[in-house]
Amino acid sequence: MAVSYIKHETLSLKFHPELNEKWVQELVANDPKILGLGDLVLRDKERVQPRAGRLDLLLQDSETNRRYEVEIQLGATDESHIIRTLEYWDIERKRYPQYEHTAVIIADDITSRFLNVIGLFNGFIPLIALQLNAFKIGDSISLLFTKVLDELRLGLVDEDEEVQIPADRAYWEKRAAKTTMAMTDELFASLKTLDSQLDLKYNKFYIGLARNGEPTTFVIFRPKREWLRVELRLEKTAEMDAKLEEAGLDVMDYDTKWGKYRIRITRDEFKKHEELLRQLLRQAYDNAMA
Repeated sequence: MAVSYIKHETLSLKFHPELNEKWVQELVANDPKILGLGDLVLRDKERVQPRAGRLDLLLQDSETNRRYEVEIQLGATDESHIIRTLEYWDIERKRYPQYEHTAVIIADDITSRFLNVIGLFNGFIPLIALQLNAFKIGDSISLLFTKVLDELRLGLVDEDEEVQIPADRAYWEKRAAKTTMAMTDELFASLKTLDSQLDLKYNKFYIGLARNGEPTTFVIFRPKREWLRVELRLEKTAEMDAKLEEAGLDVMDYDTKWGKYRIRITRDEFKKHEELLRQLLRQAYDNAMA
């Protein structure tokens, strides 16, 4: 079957006579997933902030306690946009400290100068910038949200979230089981084919990796008696969630703080999912080395 091509027209919403910020706000409110930030749900719209105006959108991840304070601005980003976004984020995180909070800036013209400025906050303030592009295809309008600045999660100097208390192979062989240690070894052997400079690094709370002697934590292993927990540093997306669910992997949860899928697998399940696990390991490795 021949694939047909439909020519599109790029639009500037800033100067469009009918489409404005309210229109974009309604679209996102009705379907927050179009932002590409995961399975989000609307918590509030035009949320009143004490002595500070109104927050465009308050979104929340449907499976975690992370909330997103979203501000939309058509045209070029400016100082007032970022100040307003950060102010609303700060108010919400202080009012509801039981949640994790991320500020989100949406604009259809994020200049390189402004991107450099907001990049200075990254790592200290959880901040995401989305470039909005609008296209006309026939009589329809399509929106594309592109992440031009992602939230940077800061770890310890050695890139790990836990204090590394040294251990050795013997410690883990007593703590875990031969079967789960064998699963760890098989997955590590797969990684070794990707990078011969990788080695297992035994710590008291987990088995990590080192590359040329330097810790790297794109994956860590926690062997138990009955099962192995594999924690993979991968971006949470709807596509990845669907892939894992379709495969039937036992995904315990997604650690939003460290950006990791936590997967539990027994020996009986290991052979069934071994190829998928190798693919996930490669993806995590490629992301870490990029």
